[in-house]
Amino acid sequence: MADLARVLIVANRTAATPTLIYRVRVRAQRGPCQFTLLVPALPDVLDPEEEARKTLELALPLLEDAASGPVEGAVGPSDALRAVEQLLERERFDEVIISTLPERVSAWLKRDLPTRVERLGVPVTVVRARQRPHAAAWSGSP
Repeated sequence: MADLARVLIVANRTAATPTLIYRVRVRAQRGPCQFTLLVPALPDVLDPEEEARKTLELALPLLEDAASGPVEGAVGPSDALRAVEQLLERERFDEVIISTLPERVSAWLKRDLPTRVERLGVPVTVVRARQRPHAAAWSGSP
């Protein structure tokens, strides 16, 4: 199928968030596509690769439901740019969706990951997870 778009999703802590799931559903409805979820390992956990595999296990069924089809999964090194580069060396993708934490806390946005990935020759869409209000902001009274 020559017109099947290959879409790479790069996510870790936001891989199963409602915002990303919604965006995958919208993208899937736009036209035929195949998704791959790349989860760069987190450097600040005891077993980064195991945590990334757990993220895949949680997120893939939700993304497959949104995509109305199978979604491939991959674990990459903790440097998200290097993880994308390594995958692009092996496979062709037509577009990339980067799912990240909100701007004020996102290490990927602070390092300008979207622009750096675009320089690799693929269009990038950024999906930011929504922040919840702090629990302290709710007084508990009606």
